[in-house]
Amino acid sequence: MVRTLPISSDAPPRSAGGAEDSRSSRSGSRRDEVPTSPRPSLGESFRRSFRHNIQTERRIKANNRQYNSEFNYANNYIKTSKYTVLTFLPLNLFEQFQRLANFYFLCLLVLQMIPAISSLTPITTAVPLIGVLALTAIKDAYDDYQRHQSDSQVNNRRSKAVRNGVLEEERWAQVQVGDVIRMENDQFVAADVLLLSTSEPNGLCYIETAELDGETNLKCRQCLTETAEMGQNDALVWAFDGQIICETPNNLLNKFEGTLIWKNKRYSLDNDKVVLRGCILRNTNWCYGVVLFAGKDTKLMQNSGKTKFKRTSIDRLLNFIIIGIVFFLLSMCLFCTIACGIWESITGQYFKVYLPWDTLVPSDPIAGATVIALLVFFSYAIVLNTVVPISLYVSVEVIRFAQSFLINWDEHMHYEKTGTSARARTTTLNEELGQIEYIFSDKTGTLTQNIMTFNKCSIAGRSYGDIVDERTGETIEINEDLVMPGDDSRRLDTVDSQLVLVDNGNPKEAVVIFPNPHRLSHSPESHIPVSHSNTTPRRRGRRSSGLWRPSHTVGQTTPLDFSSNPNYEPEFKFYDSTLLDAVRNGHEEVHSFFKLLALCHTVMPEDKNGKLEYQAQSPDEAALVSAARNFGFVFKERSPNSITIDVQGQPEVYELLCILDFNNVRKRMSVILRKGRQLRLYCKGADNVIYERLKSGSEEIKSKTQEHLNKFAGEGLRTLCLAVRDLDEEFFNDWKHRHQEAAVSMDNRDEKLDAIYEEIEKDMTLLGATAIEDKLQDGVPQTIANLSLAGIKIWVLTGDKQETAINIGYSCQLLTDEMVDIFTVDTHTHEEVENQLNQLRDAIHRAAAPSSANSQPLDPQHNQMTSGSLQLNPPHQTPPSPHPNYDVNVVTFSESDFNHGSSIDDSDCNGGFALVINGHSLVHALHPQLEQLFLDVASQCKSVICCRVTPLQKAMVVEIIKKYKKAATLAIGDGANDVSMIKAAHIGVGISGQEGMQAVLASDYSLPQFRFLERLLLVHGRWSYYRMCKFLRYFFYKNFAFTLCHFWFAFFCGFSAQTVFDPMFISVYNLCYTSLPVLALGVFDQDVNDRNSLSYPKLYSPGHKNLLFNLKEFLRSALHGFFTSCVLFCIPYGTYKDGVSPDGHILSDHMLFGSVVATILVIVVTAQIALDTSYWTFVNHITIWGSLISYFILQFFYNHVIGGSYVGSLTKAMSGATFWFTTLLTVIILMLPVLAWRFYFVDVRPTLSDRVRLKQRLASLRSRQSQDVLRTPSTRKTRRSIRSGYAFAHQEGFGRLITSGKIMKKLPRPNGDFPFSMNIGFGTGGSGGSSGLQSPRKSKPQGAGSSGDV
Repeated sequence: MVRTLPISSDAPPRSAGGAEDSRSSRSGSRRDEVPTSPRPSLGESFRRSFRHNIQTERRIKANNRQYNSEFNYANNYIKTSKYTVLTFLPLNLFEQFQRLANFYFLCLLVLQMIPAISSLTPITTAVPLIGVLALTAIKDAYDDYQRHQSDSQVNNRRSKAVRNGVLEEERWAQVQVGDVIRMENDQFVAADVLLLSTSEPNGLCYIETAELDGETNLKCRQCLTETAEMGQNDALVWAFDGQIICETPNNLLNKFEGTLIWKNKRYSLDNDKVVLRGCILRNTNWCYGVVLFAGKDTKLMQNSGKTKFKRTSIDRLLNFIIIGIVFFLLSMCLFCTIACGIWESITGQYFKVYLPWDTLVPSDPIAGATVIALLVFFSYAIVLNTVVPISLYVSVEVIRFAQSFLINWDEHMHYEKTGTSARARTTTLNEELGQIEYIFSDKTGTLTQNIMTFNKCSIAGRSYGDIVDERTGETIEINEDLVMPGDDSRRLDTVDSQLVLVDNGNPKEAVVIFPNPHRLSHSPESHIPVSHSNTTPRRRGRRSSGLWRPSHTVGQTTPLDFSSNPNYEPEFKFYDSTLLDAVRNGHEEVHSFFKLLALCHTVMPEDKNGKLEYQAQSPDEAALVSAARNFGFVFKERSPNSITIDVQGQPEVYELLCILDFNNVRKRMSVILRKGRQLRLYCKGADNVIYERLKSGSEEIKSKTQEHLNKFAGEGLRTLCLAVRDLDEEFFNDWKHRHQEAAVSMDNRDEKLDAIYEEIEKDMTLLGATAIEDKLQDGVPQTIANLSLAGIKIWVLTGDKQETAINIGYSCQLLTDEMVDIFTVDTHTHEEVENQLNQLRDAIHRAAAPSSANSQPLDPQHNQMTSGSLQLNPPHQTPPSPHPNYDVNVVTFSESDFNHGSSIDDSDCNGGFALVINGHSLVHALHPQLEQLFLDVASQCKSVICCRVTPLQKAMVVEIIKKYKKAATLAIGDGANDVSMIKAAHIGVGISGQEGMQAVLASDYSLPQFRFLERLLLVHGRWSYYRMCKFLRYFFYKNFAFTLCHFWFAFFCGFSAQTVFDPMFISVYNLCYTSLPVLALGVFDQDVNDRNSLSYPKLYSPGHKNLLFNLKEFLRSALHGFFTSCVLFCIPYGTYKDGVSPDGHILSDHMLFGSVVATILVIVVTAQIALDTSYWTFVNHITIWGSLISYFILQFFYNHVIGGSYVGSLTKAMSGATFWFTTLLTVIILMLPVLAWRFYFVDVRPTLSDRVRLKQRLASLRSRQSQDVLRTPSTRKTRRSIRSGYAFAHQEGFGRLITSGKIMKKLPRPNGDFPFSMNIGFGTGGSGGSSGLQSPRKSKPQGAGSSGDV
């Protein structure tokens, strides 16, 4: 009840801004111009602003911008960009020079400008440095331009604000705190607002909060009765001058405290009167609200988290390696410095005539040698600087940029229904996609489609919904989407037809998984010559669209025709004609079943343009009422005390006596109705709850229905049981009297109401059960299965209810009946959570101990729940099958001999644990004292589901994994409630779905569907990581081979910093001669193709352990380069030292020797990259062989056309046989060990990649006609589940609104608008709920009776 009190003299003090008295008179038309108090001075304004910043409350005056501006509240402008046109250059250069490498090369450039210490022109460093800075700046500018566009799109959305008594259209960015704005149906709310008036009766409005908490069920908000009277009269709204005192900006979505002072009265404000930014107005034509928080102060933005600078693990490793290389460079410089000092003091001083010392060098031998040595230190720092190649950063940026476009251009990640494709919104994280260990996923809109469909049912012990082939007796597969959207329509789904290979530890063997043996056996592209075995592959039941129901027969089945029903819905599809025939033949049980669906709910009907539409609080209820409607039981009208339905064209009116509302504890909902003299209770709820309340003597129908429930649960469907009870008047009147007493009781009201409900909800008769499919997005289970096989752990973090999340967990294969145990943590105190986590950890250790001792997998049949585990097994269920049905078929094969017998390996399909934790328990689990314990338990589980979590809790879960596991994380979501999680993870992926674009705007990558995540990671991510690692290994090798030649030459030039190569060659070695081949390698190379990358998920696992590039691999590449440089220098030096040509010319000059070494270097590194290239394209051929040819062309052009200092040297060397023999000998010595090493390891210790590549090559050599076709034997086994399939996304409270009349379009009047008098009590069943007439927060409407009466 809203309390109204006059303002007293002891009212709270005004804010530091000096609030005006609420009674101050203000102009109604020019209130923004004429303040009622003197204008404050500049100093006073500063003091007010300062005091405001340290206060704990916010004061707002409606329609008074001048007053509100004194507090400097945030405006509604959103800014995520980093630069402007003026600040871009200085800020970007400042950021780039914060990189150690860029700053290092800037220092080198300065040193090269000093002639006394530089033997190279500054151009050799300036050109690549400027190139790096320019390319990075262009990329950063492009990224920031996209952010500017996104900001502009949001800020330029249109809203309507009241100005001078009229509505004016404004941009979102112009909305300010205190403005009164108008919101309309199906529009996003621009800011956090206090509701003033709505189009609905009693000031109600309905909102969808999917952007905030991921929930799509409607929520109700209600404005004050006093402000609701303003309606949509803009003049009255403009005259509203209430003052609001409320809390400061915070991130608590479900809490708001404030006070409205208006017309000398105070009104309490809570969360039910506030609509937050990001909500969507539903089923409400319009509403007005005053802005409380705008822009960054809104709760949506407060929950978005901070944008963090993201770097890949390779970037972090590179920084460490670069520091190590710098120290290595300094050590070489120090060695050369000491050696130079010794050489100058012992030998050099005697050659002053030929090598005169510089004027700044003292003539004293020791002092002069010391000065020369010090100068040589800097000279060698310049000469050897290419060991830290600046071109590395240029190449890395180019490769990442190109890889991003490959992701954008991938046609296999295009979704035709929405016309959207995958987008790489950043160009710096591609290789991190190949190292993901943890995926954190939202549920609603990410895994699911937010669509519920009536799929199957059980009535009177008979199951409806399956189509049986009359000839074979087998269930026909209902196959609507043989080809998944976005794929080539001429081929089968690549996910379903793919082969999955699992490395079982034997280098000669691998495990092939056939996700769909029936489809595989008919797919010519998927045949592997594996011999038949006696084992029987097992099939899984259908989970969602795109999955396979247990069947042999696949057929295009035509849905039933409901067009004879004038109220049918064309989008409703059902295929079992026996159910429709039963309805038309008047089967009593079937009619009772559908009447219950049409009567027992809280749905509101609405006529829109002559079409009947339903407003449901939850999608579950909408699906059930819709099913009844299409089968001819149409819910037509509702009043506070009646329900009207249409049964096969005949109207039936029921008197609504009572609603026993749903809540999470009861897990059921009931209505008590009267029709004529018949008084009946209809009830629907969880199977275990309903079964406990059935009358005795119905064991046969209970057993059959339970069997159907197990089958439905095994197929991932959401189940509800339906029951009825006939009541007599005497019993009901007595019960009603006691119910009214309990409803108005001030002591233990909840307990008394529950006891009253228990009295009437018993001795019921079971009608049957419903099975609703919470439609998953296409390919979700296959995607999760493949990602799990790749070694990626998937956690679901959702704001949804526990039952709903668990049901989806089973649907998408995160949870399976073969798991050893499924734990839950659902307590409320710190001590209880700690005790539960300790018990779960001990249970896991106990379960693991016998397994490790006996080397036997745990028996999934002994699936007993330990203390604190989730009791998913309802009573009255059949025992599990002694032969559990597995989700995939696993066959082993040996690549060396395909004809050997195969065997089943179920190790990957069996056992494991899962953890389900609620949000209130997660608060304590994330406490610093418990986070390590929580992580210890969670990390030992195959799947983790966190329910009822807030956006910031999602981010905290991600942070704890990053903190303790040091693992690469990926967060994927589609709503604003996922933004903080997306920003916290190493990789953020946004689904461009139905919940707006907030997640996409905050993400690093955007996908149209969750299933494309499989391709993004297993194909593009793995390729990017593989290419980048290969690129880095080769790059360091070629640069060590190039740079260390100068070090070897130092021993023969008196450590004078003389270079071996031509300065021009040094400048363009990395820029021209070797850049393009390695770029082609980094962009196009692949070890296996995309099909095999998806077919063998274990190929992804090397990224988890950084196997392809780490310190060991870097040292190996460095040592390879070290050895190469030594051979490159020593063999030509031995050949040309004191060498003479056949015609007597001396060959031992410095320039000829340098040209020979440079030429052999280019040939060797080109041969090396040719060996390293696994996938040849025309680009690779052009870049590799073209770079080798271009070397000779550019050398000739530079020396002969431009007139370089080394003119004629290479030509002279190439004219003699000595050069060619030396080149051949050097190449053989350097390439032979590499070939021998690789052949040995590929033959003796092949990796999984080697084996798959071999199979890929063998397959390409065989013709398809000559392949042995594998026909996988299969026997159909219907999968039964031993768990409850119950899930119902309903919330309490709507029953109270219905029976109170507040939700009705027309209110009860004494003139008989409603067919029954309103003097019957009713209940709600809500926690803390009264009979429904009044709420502690809402005022009682006029005309309502005392509690318990209407």
